[in-house]
Amino acid sequence: MDSATGRSDIALSVTDVVKSYGPNKALDGVTITVRRGEFVALLGPNGAGKSTLFQLLSGLFTPDGGAIEVAGFDIRKNAVPALSSLGIVFQAPTLDQELSVLANLRFHTDLHGILPRVAKERIASELAAVGLTERQHDPVRNLSGGNKRRVELARALLHEPTILLMDEPTVGLDPRSRREILTHVLNLKRERRIAVLWATHLVDEAEESDRVVVMRNGKVLTSGTSADLRRDVGTKTLSEAFLKLTGGGQTTEAA
Repeated sequence: MDSATGRSDIALSVTDVVKSYGPNKALDGVTITVRRGEFVALLGPNGAGKSTLFQLLSGLFTPDGGAIEVAGFDIRKNAVPALSSLGIVFQAPTLDQELSVLANLRFHTDLHGILPRVAKERIASELAAVGLTERQHDPVRNLSGGNKRRVELARALLHEPTILLMDEPTVGLDPRSRREILTHVLNLKRERRIAVLWATHLVDEAEESDRVVVMRNGKVLTSGTSADLRRDVGTKTLSEAFLKLTGGGQTTEAA
Protein backbone atom coordinates (compact mmCIF):
# COMPACT_ATOMS: atom_id res chain seq x y z
CA MET A 1 0.00 0.00 0.00
CA ASP A 2 1.28 3.50 -0.91
CA SER A 3 1.45 5.33 2.44
CA ALA A 4 1.14 8.75 0.77
CA THR A 5 -2.03 8.01 -1.19
CA GLY A 6 -3.53 5.04 0.61
CA ARG A 7 -3.77 3.10 -2.63
CA SER A 8 -2.26 -0.20 -3.59
CA ASP A 9 1.16 -0.15 -5.21
CA ILE A 10 0.04 -2.89 -7.61
CA ALA A 11 -0.88 -1.56 -11.06
CA LEU A 12 -1.65 -4.92 -12.67
CA SER A 13 -2.49 -8.28 -11.16
CA VAL A 14 -2.97 -11.36 -13.34
CA THR A 15 -3.80 -14.49 -11.36
CA ASP A 16 -4.04 -18.05 -12.75
CA VAL A 17 -5.40 -16.84 -16.10
CA VAL A 18 -6.45 -19.49 -18.60
CA LYS A 19 -7.54 -19.01 -22.22
CA SER A 20 -8.24 -21.70 -24.81
CA TYR A 21 -9.22 -21.58 -28.46
CA GLY A 22 -10.89 -24.89 -29.11
CA PRO A 23 -8.47 -27.64 -28.07
CA ASN A 24 -5.52 -25.23 -27.99
CA LYS A 25 -4.67 -23.72 -24.60
CA ALA A 26 -3.13 -20.33 -25.40
CA LEU A 27 -2.65 -19.39 -21.72
CA ASP A 28 -2.28 -21.95 -18.97
CA GLY A 29 -2.43 -20.57 -15.41
CA VAL A 30 -0.55 -17.32 -16.06
CA THR A 31 0.22 -15.18 -13.01
CA ILE A 32 1.97 -11.81 -13.34
CA THR A 33 2.14 -8.73 -11.11
CA VAL A 34 3.38 -5.27 -12.15
CA ARG A 35 3.84 -2.49 -9.61
CA ARG A 36 3.66 1.25 -10.12
CA GLY A 37 6.96 2.57 -11.40
CA GLU A 38 8.09 -0.89 -12.49
CA PHE A 39 9.15 -1.89 -16.00
CA VAL A 40 8.44 -5.58 -16.59
CA ALA A 41 9.59 -7.25 -19.80
CA LEU A 42 7.38 -10.09 -20.97
CA LEU A 43 9.87 -12.16 -22.92
CA GLY A 44 8.93 -15.12 -25.04
CA PRO A 45 9.29 -16.61 -28.52
CA ASN A 46 6.56 -16.15 -31.10
CA GLY A 47 3.54 -18.21 -30.06
CA ALA A 48 4.34 -18.01 -26.34
CA GLY A 49 0.98 -16.40 -25.56
CA LYS A 50 2.08 -12.78 -25.16
CA SER A 51 -0.41 -11.32 -27.63
CA THR A 52 -3.24 -13.46 -26.25
CA LEU A 53 -2.50 -12.10 -22.78
CA PHE A 54 -2.58 -8.54 -24.10
CA GLN A 55 -5.93 -9.19 -25.78
CA LEU A 56 -7.33 -10.24 -22.41
CA LEU A 57 -5.74 -7.31 -20.59
CA SER A 58 -7.22 -4.84 -23.08
CA GLY A 59 -10.70 -6.31 -22.80
CA LEU A 60 -10.89 -7.60 -26.36
CA PHE A 61 -11.55 -11.11 -25.04
CA THR A 62 -12.39 -12.58 -21.64
CA PRO A 63 -10.37 -15.29 -19.89
CA ASP A 64 -11.81 -18.77 -19.39
CA GLY A 65 -10.51 -18.76 -15.84
CA GLY A 66 -8.51 -16.70 -13.40
CA ALA A 67 -8.65 -13.01 -12.52
CA ILE A 68 -7.29 -9.74 -13.93
CA GLU A 69 -7.18 -6.51 -11.93
CA VAL A 70 -5.99 -3.16 -13.26
CA ALA A 71 -5.30 -0.43 -10.69
CA GLY A 72 -7.32 -2.50 -8.21
CA PHE A 73 -10.36 -2.88 -10.49
CA ASP A 74 -11.51 -6.34 -11.55
CA ILE A 75 -11.71 -6.21 -15.34
CA ARG A 76 -14.88 -8.32 -15.37
CA LYS A 77 -16.77 -6.57 -12.58
CA ASN A 78 -15.53 -3.01 -13.13
CA ALA A 79 -14.52 -2.91 -16.79
CA VAL A 80 -14.78 0.86 -17.33
CA PRO A 81 -12.38 2.04 -14.58
CA ALA A 82 -10.09 -0.94 -15.24
CA LEU A 83 -9.78 -0.25 -18.95
CA SER A 84 -9.48 3.51 -18.46
CA SER A 85 -6.41 2.81 -16.32
CA LEU A 86 -4.65 1.24 -19.32
CA GLY A 87 -2.57 2.90 -22.01
CA ILE A 88 -1.99 0.50 -24.90
CA VAL A 89 0.31 0.35 -27.92
CA PHE A 90 -0.64 -2.70 -29.96
CA GLN A 91 1.70 -4.57 -32.27
CA ALA A 92 -0.54 -3.84 -35.29
CA PRO A 93 -0.89 -0.15 -36.31
CA THR A 94 -4.11 1.43 -35.02
CA LEU A 95 -3.92 5.04 -36.21
CA ASP A 96 -6.27 6.47 -38.84
CA GLN A 97 -3.88 6.93 -41.75
CA GLU A 98 -5.96 9.63 -43.44
CA LEU A 99 -6.33 11.87 -40.40
CA SER A 100 -3.65 14.22 -39.16
CA VAL A 101 -1.57 13.43 -36.11
CA LEU A 102 -3.52 16.06 -34.16
CA ALA A 103 -6.91 14.71 -35.26
CA ASN A 104 -5.94 11.19 -34.15
CA LEU A 105 -4.98 12.49 -30.72
CA ARG A 106 -8.09 14.67 -30.37
CA PHE A 107 -10.28 11.69 -31.21
CA HIS A 108 -8.70 9.81 -28.31
CA THR A 109 -9.20 12.65 -25.82
CA ASP A 110 -12.83 12.98 -26.94
CA LEU A 111 -13.40 9.26 -26.35
CA HIS A 112 -12.10 9.64 -22.82
CA GLY A 113 -14.21 12.72 -22.15
CA ILE A 114 -11.21 14.96 -21.51
CA LEU A 115 -12.12 18.65 -21.47
CA PRO A 116 -10.88 20.57 -24.57
CA ARG A 117 -8.57 22.87 -22.60
CA VAL A 118 -6.97 19.95 -20.74
CA ALA A 119 -6.79 17.89 -23.94
CA LYS A 120 -4.97 20.71 -25.75
CA GLU A 121 -2.37 20.95 -22.99
CA ARG A 122 -1.80 17.21 -22.80
CA ILE A 123 -1.55 16.78 -26.57
CA ALA A 124 0.99 19.58 -26.79
CA SER A 125 3.01 18.08 -23.94
CA GLU A 126 3.05 14.52 -25.30
CA LEU A 127 3.87 15.64 -28.86
CA ALA A 128 6.78 17.69 -27.53
CA ALA A 129 7.99 14.70 -25.51
CA VAL A 130 8.20 12.51 -28.63
CA GLY A 131 9.56 15.31 -30.83
CA LEU A 132 6.58 15.58 -33.18
CA THR A 133 5.21 19.06 -32.49
CA GLU A 134 6.14 20.23 -35.98
CA ARG A 135 4.42 17.22 -37.57
CA GLN A 136 1.07 17.51 -35.79
CA HIS A 137 -0.82 18.70 -38.87
CA ASP A 138 0.67 16.07 -41.18
CA PRO A 139 -1.48 13.11 -42.29
CA VAL A 140 -0.36 9.99 -40.45
CA ARG A 141 0.24 8.24 -43.78
CA ASN A 142 3.16 10.63 -44.41
CA LEU A 143 5.04 9.59 -41.27
CA SER A 144 7.79 6.99 -40.99
CA GLY A 145 7.15 3.78 -39.09
CA GLY A 146 9.08 5.09 -36.11
CA ASN A 147 7.13 8.34 -35.98
CA LYS A 148 3.81 6.50 -36.22
CA ARG A 149 4.86 4.50 -33.17
CA ARG A 150 5.69 7.73 -31.36
CA VAL A 151 2.21 9.05 -32.10
CA GLU A 152 0.67 5.83 -30.77
CA LEU A 153 2.74 6.13 -27.62
CA ALA A 154 1.75 9.78 -27.15
CA ARG A 155 -1.91 8.83 -27.65
CA ALA A 156 -1.69 6.03 -25.08
CA LEU A 157 -0.59 8.53 -22.42
CA LEU A 158 -3.18 11.27 -22.96
CA HIS A 159 -5.67 9.96 -20.39
CA GLU A 160 -2.87 9.47 -17.82
CA PRO A 161 -3.06 5.69 -17.40
CA THR A 162 -1.75 3.75 -14.44
CA ILE A 163 -0.05 1.13 -16.60
CA LEU A 164 1.30 1.17 -20.15
CA LEU A 165 0.97 -2.03 -22.20
CA MET A 166 3.46 -2.29 -25.07
CA ASP A 167 2.87 -5.29 -27.36
CA GLU A 168 6.00 -5.87 -29.49
CA PRO A 169 6.12 -2.09 -30.09
CA THR A 170 9.40 -2.01 -32.02
CA VAL A 171 8.65 -4.69 -34.63
CA GLY A 172 9.79 -3.47 -38.05
CA LEU A 173 11.54 -0.36 -36.75
CA ASP A 174 15.13 0.66 -37.41
CA PRO A 175 17.63 0.40 -34.53
CA ARG A 176 17.62 4.14 -33.78
CA SER A 177 13.80 4.29 -33.54
CA ARG A 178 13.77 1.17 -31.37
CA ARG A 179 16.28 2.70 -28.99
CA GLU A 180 14.51 6.05 -28.80
CA ILE A 181 11.12 4.51 -28.01
CA LEU A 182 12.58 2.22 -25.35
CA THR A 183 14.46 5.12 -23.77
CA HIS A 184 11.33 7.28 -23.73
CA VAL A 185 9.31 4.56 -22.00
CA LEU A 186 12.06 3.98 -19.43
CA ASN A 187 12.01 7.72 -18.70
CA LEU A 188 8.23 7.63 -18.29
CA LYS A 189 8.62 4.85 -15.76
CA ARG A 190 11.10 6.87 -13.72
CA GLU A 191 9.59 10.35 -14.04
CA ARG A 192 5.86 9.55 -13.85
CA ARG A 193 6.04 6.30 -11.90
CA ILE A 194 3.95 4.66 -14.57
CA ALA A 195 3.93 0.86 -14.66
CA VAL A 196 5.03 -0.78 -17.91
CA LEU A 197 4.44 -4.26 -19.29
CA TRP A 198 6.58 -4.57 -22.43
CA ALA A 199 6.05 -7.73 -24.49
CA THR A 200 8.92 -8.69 -26.77
CA HIS A 201 10.88 -11.59 -28.25
CA LEU A 202 14.04 -9.44 -28.38
CA VAL A 203 16.34 -10.05 -25.44
CA ASP A 204 18.18 -6.74 -25.71
CA GLU A 205 14.91 -4.89 -25.01
CA ALA A 206 14.52 -6.81 -21.76
CA GLU A 207 18.03 -6.08 -20.49
CA GLU A 208 17.06 -2.74 -18.92
CA SER A 209 13.84 -3.94 -17.30
CA ASP A 210 13.32 -4.14 -13.56
CA ARG A 211 12.06 -7.68 -13.96
CA VAL A 212 11.84 -10.25 -16.74
CA VAL A 213 8.93 -12.69 -17.09
CA VAL A 214 9.76 -15.54 -19.48
CA MET A 215 6.86 -17.29 -21.22
CA ARG A 216 6.66 -20.34 -23.44
CA ASN A 217 3.67 -22.29 -24.73
CA GLY A 218 1.21 -20.24 -22.71
CA LYS A 219 2.98 -20.66 -19.38
CA VAL A 220 5.22 -18.49 -17.23
CA LEU A 221 8.51 -20.31 -16.91
CA THR A 222 10.23 -17.92 -14.53
CA SER A 223 10.27 -14.33 -13.28
CA GLY A 224 13.04 -12.22 -11.82
CA THR A 225 15.74 -9.68 -12.56
CA SER A 226 18.13 -10.29 -15.43
CA ALA A 227 20.80 -11.14 -12.85
CA ASP A 228 18.44 -13.58 -11.11
CA LEU A 229 17.71 -15.41 -14.36
CA ARG A 230 21.37 -15.64 -15.35
CA ARG A 231 22.29 -16.99 -11.92
CA ASP A 232 19.41 -19.45 -11.68
CA VAL A 233 19.91 -20.84 -15.18
CA GLY A 234 23.70 -20.76 -14.92
CA THR A 235 24.53 -18.57 -17.92
CA LYS A 236 26.62 -15.45 -18.46
CA THR A 237 24.06 -13.54 -20.53
CA LEU A 238 20.29 -13.06 -20.52
CA SER A 239 20.21 -14.19 -24.14
CA GLU A 240 21.82 -17.51 -23.21
CA ALA A 241 19.42 -17.92 -20.28
CA PHE A 242 16.43 -17.22 -22.53
CA LEU A 243 17.57 -19.73 -25.14
CA LYS A 244 18.17 -22.36 -22.48
CA LEU A 245 14.77 -21.78 -20.87
CA THR A 246 12.79 -21.77 -24.11
CA GLY A 247 14.74 -24.38 -26.02
CA GLY A 248 16.21 -21.90 -28.53
CA GLY A 249 15.26 -22.15 -32.14
CA GLN A 250 14.88 -18.47 -33.01
CA THR A 251 16.84 -15.26 -33.13
CA THR A 252 16.47 -13.28 -29.93
CA GLU A 253 18.62 -10.26 -30.70
CA ALA A 254 17.62 -7.41 -32.98
CA ALA A 255 19.24 -7.21 -36.35
